[in-house]
Amino acid sequence: MGTDNKPKSGTGNPDNKKRKQQYRPNNKAVKKGSYPLRPGVQGFFITCDGGRERQASQEAVQVIESFYEELLEGKDSDVKHKVSVSQNKPTNKKIKFTYSDSEDDNNNEEDENNEKVDKDSLVSNEKNPENTISVKKVENERNEKVEEDDKNGVEDDETEKQQEKKQRVETSDLKCEEVVKSKVEEKSVDKLIEDELEELKDKSKRRFNYLDSGCNGVVFVQMRKRDEDPSPKEIAQRMITTAAETRKHMARFILRILPIEVSCYASEEEISRAIKPLIAQYFPKETETPYKFAVLCEARANSGFEKMKIIDAVAKSVPEPHKVDLTNPERTIVVQIAKTVCCIGVVEKYKELAKYNLRQLTSSSKQ
Repeated sequence: MGTDNKPKSGTGNPDNKKRKQQYRPNNKAVKKGSYPLRPGVQGFFITCDGGRERQASQEAVQVIESFYEELLEGKDSDVKHKVSVSQNKPTNKKIKFTYSDSEDDNNNEEDENNEKVDKDSLVSNEKNPENTISVKKVENERNEKVEEDDKNGVEDDETEKQQEKKQRVETSDLKCEEVVKSKVEEKSVDKLIEDELEELKDKSKRRFNYLDSGCNGVVFVQMRKRDEDPSPKEIAQRMITTAAETRKHMARFILRILPIEVSCYASEEEISRAIKPLIAQYFPKETETPYKFAVLCEARANSGFEKMKIIDAVAKSVPEPHKVDLTNPERTIVVQIAKTVCCIGVVEKYKELAKYNLRQLTSSSKQ
């Protein structure tokens, strides 16, 4: 009896064995299913409190999408306003009248002359009886003409009725075609909605998707930019300026949000090569107003990184009309390194806007 109460050992059952969990250096389990940060992507480099990466990434996607839609609605409203103004312009057209007073007067004069001629002919017929026969013939001919005109009028009425019937049939056919087209359009709208839902289900087709940076307190939101979409710089600038103006809390877990337009491997050669199109866009050689700039460089989970070499390489890539100013820079070149990936972007008024920190901009203590 004593042997029956003993607990059974789980050595024989493979299901009872506990699998060993893999851990990161910061004592956190590895997250499965998230895509890692890689070179060649653009989006937003976001910092948050340690251990809140998942919540910050979901919150960041929602906030970025809201400002993205605002920018698109602003562009669409400008286009619609221009179209409405062009449509409401008055058109100068000349109006021609078919009848005028002069024509009416001429017609009345002709009628009076005809009446006078008829009276004169009657008087002459009374005097000459031979002319009465000719008058009767003329009257008979007139009556025959009137009868023929009446017949022709009846035929014209029948042709008009047939034309009206044809027009009614054509209008009914057009209405049927419009109904069919509306049904086809409804079907196409349903297909578009289904396609959008499929895109939302598939993470690889989403416009905004968060990537795993592999660092504690860092989140990266990838943006798949299309032709007419605003750039990450425009979205981040709109977000930070509205936060500074309204002082309303937009996010709970996000600290800083920096736009990233170029990403490459974290080496001096790769950075100097990848930054050339970005420098040509924001720091052109031929300009009447040169900019004052500074270089911000930060590295995470990369011990073999030499900060000053990267700063010198980035500063030398900017052409000569533009000058370095560390106290009051107009534009700041941001270089953020996470493990082996380097993220580069350009921001404006970095120090004036609290280093693009949403929490500081919306805090109640700041005035």
